[in-house]
Amino acid sequence: MDYLLESIGLKKPHAGAKGVLAEFDGPGPLLAAARKLHERGFTRYDSHSPFPIHGMDDAMALPPSRLGWVVFLAACLGGGGGLLLEWFVSAVDYPVIISGKPFFSLPAFIPVAFELTILGAAFGAVFGMFAFNQLPRFHHPVFYSDRFGKITDDGFFISIESSDPLFSVTNTPEYLNSIGGKNIELLHPDDEKE
Repeated sequence: MDYLLESIGLKKPHAGAKGVLAEFDGPGPLLAAARKLHERGFTRYDSHSPFPIHGMDDAMALPPSRLGWVVFLAACLGGGGGLLLEWFVSAVDYPVIISGKPFFSLPAFIPVAFELTILGAAFGAVFGMFAFNQLPRFHHPVFYSDRFGKITDDGFFISIESSDPLFSVTNTPEYLNSIGGKNIELLHPDDEKE
């Protein structure tokens, strides 16, 4: 088995691997590999490229983002909260008749409500994105790789985490090699590398 792993560029396997990383030649091979991984049944994997690749969400069978609903809800809460505050202040807490206008004068309240709607949507987008992306995450297993720095320029990678039910220290790198992966490496913490 060690001979097979060395033939695809891996050293001896280590049980403490946090995942595996494979490099691909370009966006086409990366898209095809992501599709094959999904068909094989992998669930805890990600593709990394210097730019978005059209069709990657479909290849990985990712569900539609829920962030839009969070932004919509936060915008409604912001605008509704602004109108409620203006109504309470002008009609309940300190009702003053100004120029014969009613206590709840909707046209006068629209600018503040609009601004609070935008503010609520912005907060919903930022904090929702943090929550859905599990941020802040100060370290990811792909950062154990020295080659991963190419991702900002011309690198196309797929990483599979060791928490995936199909992950195997020996079989997963072999499968990545069979679907076109190059420079395959097991991701180890720095103190465990050999």
